[in-house]
Amino acid sequence: MSAINPDQIHDVEAEKPLVSMRVADIGVALLFLAASGIVIADSIRLGFEWRENEGPAPGYFPFYVAVVMALASVVNLIRALPASQDGATPMTSVQGFGRMSAIFVPAVVYVAAIAFIGIYVSSALYIAAFMLFVGKFPLWKAIAVAGGVSIVSFLMFEVWFLVPLPKGPLEAAFGF
Repeated sequence: MSAINPDQIHDVEAEKPLVSMRVADIGVALLFLAASGIVIADSIRLGFEWRENEGPAPGYFPFYVAVVMALASVVNLIRALPASQDGATPMTSVQGFGRMSAIFVPAVVYVAAIAFIGIYVSSALYIAAFMLFVGKFPLWKAIAVAGGVSIVSFLMFEVWFLVPLPKGPLEAAFGF
């Protein structure tokens, strides 16, 4: 009889299924159904009719897109409700969820940071962090690429195309 290695136990726990495909399908269908309901309600508020001399009301296209999305969500919900062998398949494991979170959480922080430090500084930090922590690039390469991308983006949008994007205190210090 061989001894159990604690690292193997941890690996087995990490690969433990977190959520099944059936539960994920039901959750996504309900989420999209709720989003469709919100869009439909707001389209009704805005008006979704076709006006004879003016064309479509503001809610016309969103209303019909949301109706199609709601119908598709109902179909997916009906298909996911009965228990089946395919539905029991794990969608992700604990380890897989951790990997997805390692991408999703920094993206949320990046989007939130745009309001405070601007899109160019946020983008530079986001790119550099991913190059350092995920890509394992040297610090000088991460700084060079992140800075280069942000500078080129700034020149392209602010100078050449004259499209103002959210700026923060750094850009304000330089007079932008």
